[in-house]
Amino acid sequence: MLDFDTLTPAISRQTVLCVGDLMLDEFVYGEVSRISPEAPAPVIAAQRSEIDVGGAGNVARNIAALGASCIFVGLIGDDDAGRTLNAALDADARITPVLVCDPSRPTTRKVRFVSEHFSTHMLRADWETAAPASAEIEQRLIDAVLAQLPRVDIVLLSDYAKGVLTARLIRETIDAAQKLGKRVIVDPKSPNFALYRGATLLTPNRKEFCEATRSRADTPVEIARAAREAMVAADCAALLVTQSERGMTLVPRQGEAIHVPAHPVKVRDVSGAGDTVAAVLAVMLAAGASWDIALRAANAAAAVAVSKKGTASVSLAELRRKILPHAFLAAEEKIVAAGGDLEPHLTEWRTEGLRVGFTNGCFDILHPGHVKVLTAARAACDRLIVGLNSDASVKRLKGDSRPVQDERSRAEVLAALEAVDLVAIFAEDTPLELIKRIRPSVLVKGGDYTRAQVVGHEVVDSYGGEVLLIDILPGHSTTSLVARARDGQS
Repeated sequence: MLDFDTLTPAISRQTVLCVGDLMLDEFVYGEVSRISPEAPAPVIAAQRSEIDVGGAGNVARNIAALGASCIFVGLIGDDDAGRTLNAALDADARITPVLVCDPSRPTTRKVRFVSEHFSTHMLRADWETAAPASAEIEQRLIDAVLAQLPRVDIVLLSDYAKGVLTARLIRETIDAAQKLGKRVIVDPKSPNFALYRGATLLTPNRKEFCEATRSRADTPVEIARAAREAMVAADCAALLVTQSERGMTLVPRQGEAIHVPAHPVKVRDVSGAGDTVAAVLAVMLAAGASWDIALRAANAAAAVAVSKKGTASVSLAELRRKILPHAFLAAEEKIVAAGGDLEPHLTEWRTEGLRVGFTNGCFDILHPGHVKVLTAARAACDRLIVGLNSDASVKRLKGDSRPVQDERSRAEVLAALEAVDLVAIFAEDTPLELIKRIRPSVLVKGGDYTRAQVVGHEVVDSYGGEVLLIDILPGHSTTSLVARARDGQS
C-alpha cells in the first residue's frame, strides 16, 4: 500500500520538466439524432462543447494536479488556439509555461464529437502540421529545454509526433540530463526506440510496443522477453507497456518483470489516459518511489482518468481514494482539522440540494448515549457534520486531566461511524464560529440541554433553520465513565 503521508510532502517539493507536443482539445457533446441520407454515418445534434489543454499539456496539468510543479516547454502557432493554451497553462500556479511561437504553423487542435448518452466518440477533426520544427524553431526549443534542466528533478518527454521532439532535441535533452544526473521518462511515438537511447524509462502502449519490437506480445511473459531485447537498443533502465484493460507490465533492466491487472472500472473516455500514466510515473519516481510503487500508482490513476469525460487530470486525493481500502479512507476523507477548508464538502452538498445537520461535543469516550444522539441527528438530515473540541479546548472546559484521548483519536472513532459524514475539529471553547461557517439546516443537541442553552440557536433561527433536541439515554456520561475507570469500578 502506498504511504501517502510520506509521499505527499515529497511530491510537493518536486519539479518536473515536461517537453512535448501541445494541443487544444475540444469535445462537442450531443445526441445521435438520425442517420444522414447521404452517407451511412450518424449525425450528432450538438448540445455543448468543452475546451481543454491536450497532448503534452495534459501531462503538465496532471503533474500539477498531483501537487508537484511543472515547467512546460512546447510549441504553439500565432493564433487564437495558441493564445488560449498559453493562458490556460499560465493560470495554473504550479505550471510554468515556456512556449515557443512559430507563426508559420497552426497550433495543433483536435475536435472530437461525442455521443452524450453512450460516451462514444463518433468523429474527430484535426488541424495540425505534423512535421518536424524548422531548424530555427528547433534551436529555440533546445535552448529553452537546456536552460530549465538545472532547475528540475526529473524530465518527461511526451511525443505525439507533431514536430517538437525532433531527433536532435531528444538527443541533446537526454545527454544533458544524464550529465546533470537527471532521470528521463519518455512516452514514445517513434517505433525506433534507439532514438530515445539513454532514457531511464520508456512507456509505450501495447500497439506501439508491438510495432517497435515486431512481436505479438500477447502475455506478460512475451512482453518481458521482447522488452529485454528492446532495452539493449534503447539503453534504458526500464520499459513499461500499457495494455488498456489488460493492465500494465513493467520490465526493469535488473530484476523481475512486474505485471499489474487493470482496475475494474466503467470506461467513459480513454482520451489522455496515457498522459496521466506518464505524469504519475514521473512524479512518483521523482519523489523517491520504487518501480513497484510508481507502477501501481500509475495503474490506479489510469482507472480514474478513463472513468471521466474528456481530457482528464487526476488529483492526489482521487488517487488516494482509488488505492487505499475504504475503511482506511474514513479518516482521510471525513476529518477536517481546526481551521481547515469545509467549502468543498459544503458546496457539493448544497449543489445537490442536501439538508446539512450539525451537532458537537468532546466525545472523549464514545458511549451509547453519544451513538443515540448521532444516529437521531443523522436521521434528521441528509449529511451530518460533527463539531469536535480540540485537545486544548477540552482541557479548558474539563480540566487538566482531560481529554483521555487526543483529538485525532477521537475524530477517527467518530469518522468510523456510518451516521457521521464529516468531523470538523474546532479550537474555540464553543462551536459558534463553526456554525456560522456551516449554516446548518438543523442544529442538534442532547435533551439534557434546553433550547436556550444550545450554542448557535440564534444563528440557525435567523435564517429559518431548525433546532432539534434528542432524548438522551440515562446513566451514560463521559465524566462518570472516566471516574468509574479511575476508581477501578466495572
